[in-house]
Amino acid sequence: MSTSDYLSHLFSYEGQIIVVIGGTGVLGGAICDGFGKAGGHVVVSGRSQERGLERVKAIEDAGGSAEFIGVDVFERDSILGLRDQVLEQHGKVDVLVNCAGMNAAVPYEEITDDDWDWIMAGNLRSTQVGCQLFAAHMKNQDGGGAILNIGSVTSHLPLSKVFAYSASKAAVVNLTKNVAREYGTQGGRVNAICPGFFPAEQNRKILAPERVEKIMAQTPMDRFGEPEELIGAALLLCSRNAGSFITGADYYVDGGFTANRF
Repeated sequence: MSTSDYLSHLFSYEGQIIVVIGGTGVLGGAICDGFGKAGGHVVVSGRSQERGLERVKAIEDAGGSAEFIGVDVFERDSILGLRDQVLEQHGKVDVLVNCAGMNAAVPYEEITDDDWDWIMAGNLRSTQVGCQLFAAHMKNQDGGGAILNIGSVTSHLPLSKVFAYSASKAAVVNLTKNVAREYGTQGGRVNAICPGFFPAEQNRKILAPERVEKIMAQTPMDRFGEPEELIGAALLLCSRNAGSFITGADYYVDGGFTANRF
């Protein structure tokens, strides 16, 4: 077997259907691109049709296959409708990525109940509903399936001004491990990527110069991450072959930030 054939065996997604909830965002969009380049048919899903169609075009321009299906992650019926539409069109879902994310950068004493509920619903409940609805299908599917959730370095470490976000992401990692245990013998694998600091729309407000200086002081690689640097971890954790014995993991992609803190 040639090197290229071996790598294709490990990491090709040819013939697979990949659903990325939150694929209209910065990090989710990069993950969509990665699966598209690896040969999968990518269902880009989110609230913004404009950004979703832009992402589809980018994937297709790079030689991949993709489509956009809208979803409102705050509504169970919308996520169910997404799943059922994909199954009706393609007959299966090989990979689900739960990548929707919300944040509100406010001091602890200023967090409102509405802030808290909005973040918990957008980050945790949407992930729970996605796992529940898609895993119910995957467990009866030939070859099973893989689910990838998005945690954070704050899943285990306290960070000021993102209290609700951190709590939601800690719960996402806990949920990931529990769902992995639930479906471990039923053909389903469930893992989480925990990104470090990747400047995006939802966190730019907390990246004041003095905060950036503190973050860099604790990041051995002394820089922010680029969205494309999440792709390798996503392809590994969702691969039927390269990741076949990986489940219940929370995989850090953080430039070494957590190495300085644990």
